[in-house]
Amino acid sequence: MKLFDVWSVLLFSAIFRVLLILYGEWQDTHMEVRYTDVDYLVFSDAASLMASGDSPFKRTTYRYSPLLAFLLIPNSIVHRSWGKFLFSAGDLLVGLFIHTILKQRKVPEDLCIYSVMVWLLNPFTFTIGTRGNCEPIVCAMILWIIICLMSGNVFQAALWYGLVVHFRIYPIVYALPIILVLDPRFVRSGLKPLLLNWSALGKAPQRSTKVTHPYNVWTALRGIFTRGRIMFGLVSGTVFLSCTVFFFYLYEWEFLHEALLYHLTRTDPRHNFSIYFYNIYLHSEHEFSLMEKLISFLPQFILQLVVIFCFAQDLPFCLFVQTVAFITFNKVITAQYFVWFFSLLPLILPWTKMKLKWEGLCCILLWMGAQIHWLMWGYLLEFKDTAPYFNNKSMQIPAMLINLSE
Repeated sequence: MKLFDVWSVLLFSAIFRVLLILYGEWQDTHMEVRYTDVDYLVFSDAASLMASGDSPFKRTTYRYSPLLAFLLIPNSIVHRSWGKFLFSAGDLLVGLFIHTILKQRKVPEDLCIYSVMVWLLNPFTFTIGTRGNCEPIVCAMILWIIICLMSGNVFQAALWYGLVVHFRIYPIVYALPIILVLDPRFVRSGLKPLLLNWSALGKAPQRSTKVTHPYNVWTALRGIFTRGRIMFGLVSGTVFLSCTVFFFYLYEWEFLHEALLYHLTRTDPRHNFSIYFYNIYLHSEHEFSLMEKLISFLPQFILQLVVIFCFAQDLPFCLFVQTVAFITFNKVITAQYFVWFFSLLPLILPWTKMKLKWEGLCCILLWMGAQIHWLMWGYLLEFKDTAPYFNNKSMQIPAMLINLSE
């Protein structure tokens, strides 16, 4: 007899998130450190400007699609926490979609529930939406695209993919594996794309082909111009370009630079999880050339190709590894970026041989310890004014540990 099902977990998670949002209102009023993410204040200000008929980009540091500001217009009409409830609803949708994907891949119900709990009851993830970060919306859209692909609904997957790339540019890296998984043998006849199902035999996925074999990859590439793939490219491209052209008409070059082009050449010494942060900080007094800014994409590009050619046929696993690789070598990494792959992690857990005790527990403790250590220095610098201690640049590595929540 099961102690709980997916709906019980979702209900508990929803109540818990409502309580966290209410607590956040109290903490913002009574404590030195605000619970609300600073980005949420940026979103809210941009939404207020849009509600009054102005450009959301008049709010400094707003570098997102105007769609986000539009979604948060009720912040100025209904309540300032509207967006937190909206993002938390996206958070719950991620949990539901995780369960749906795993059930379609024949994963037993108990493993599905545990995997959903990894997302919904994760302290890192349930604080993201309740603090007012929009990433759960993006994660929900990506998981819904996977569901559409697994169901053979390529048209709807293309619609949502074009929208999510406009909303948050980073999912553009998923284009090639999605194209590869649209095998013409299945899409042509209206069947579902070939994905891996769970097997009780050692919890190993059953593969009909060896996805790492070069012949399979190049065969897929030679047949790339098929009806399904062309439709996906045309539909997703049309949605993306339509949104971009529409907002360019409304907000002109300001929108194009802030929402899209800025992210290609962004170098920010105040965002410090990146492996590049110290080099960027040491050279922050002079402007990087365009070539220097773009060259940092080379490791990401090479690693993306390797991952795609090795794992494209196992789409959820490929997207997870892609996301980890993309974040690891990005020029700017903030705490919210980790949510991108946390939402995909439950999709591969049923296949892992790692046990919670002891390997899993050690990984969790190491992750939490590293986060706490990093955030401690940021708190000391920002709120306790310890910056004078780091006057010498050679001593200033801790001085970079600031603005983690931006």
